[in-house]
Amino acid sequence: MTSLIHTLASNYNEFLQVNKEISVDSWPLMGSPIPLLCITSTYLLYVLKFGPKMMEKRPAYQLNTLMIAYNAFQVVFSLWLTCGIGSAPGLWKLVLSPHCSNSKRSPVNLAMQTTISSLAWWYFIAKVIELLDTVFFVLRKKQNQVTFLHVYHHTMTAIFSWCYLKFLPGEQGAAIGFLNSFVHIVMYTYYLIAALGPRYKKYLWWKKYMTWIQLIQFVLMLAYLTMTLAMDCKISKPLTYFFMAFVVIFIYLFSDFYRKAYRKQKTV
Repeated sequence: MTSLIHTLASNYNEFLQVNKEISVDSWPLMGSPIPLLCITSTYLLYVLKFGPKMMEKRPAYQLNTLMIAYNAFQVVFSLWLTCGIGSAPGLWKLVLSPHCSNSKRSPVNLAMQTTISSLAWWYFIAKVIELLDTVFFVLRKKQNQVTFLHVYHHTMTAIFSWCYLKFLPGEQGAAIGFLNSFVHIVMYTYYLIAALGPRYKKYLWWKKYMTWIQLIQFVLMLAYLTMTLAMDCKISKPLTYFFMAFVVIFIYLFSDFYRKAYRKQKTV
């Protein structure tokens, strides 16, 4: 019992003290979880209840020009994030190092942490903006696309990214942000082509492979998080386990979606 209490206390202290060299409390939306909870609660109420009710007796909005502009913006934003993470000076050498930690409080490492935290904040903002995906589904009366997977994924990635920046703003999260931002370049490119109209439909033959790309992304994330634990990296292990649990859930949900959407088509 004493050993268990010591372990819990150690993990609790580790949870609170990781990377406190940089405070993000004064950054927009980061001082408290209340603003994010208000955003996600409003999002859930709208896309699951008020939005469908509002659109029940109204014709679907076309939003063609808006969808082209929105998806083009998301491609550029995701590309900027991917390049920003990928080009951070010395980051990948540190991430792939056997020590996988920047525990030394040198000016170089603190500068890198500042860069990572700044990019992590923009990544978080990207996840908040992506909540509009579902809002557009509702306004276009595509309620069949407002699935549990879609809503859960968007809600939890926003919360996931907030928790990372608030509690775990280290170089270990760079690989996750890099992978996800790269995948979103591909995903929003697909949506952009689809928004251009029916004559571009012939270029969308690779739709089902997007799910494969998502799954590969999550498997790589899980492998990387497992590796940080195996190498005993100086990161918050409780949060790592927490994030790993969500990645496993995403793998299950996306696998289930692929099975229902594509495997059953072959048997019809």
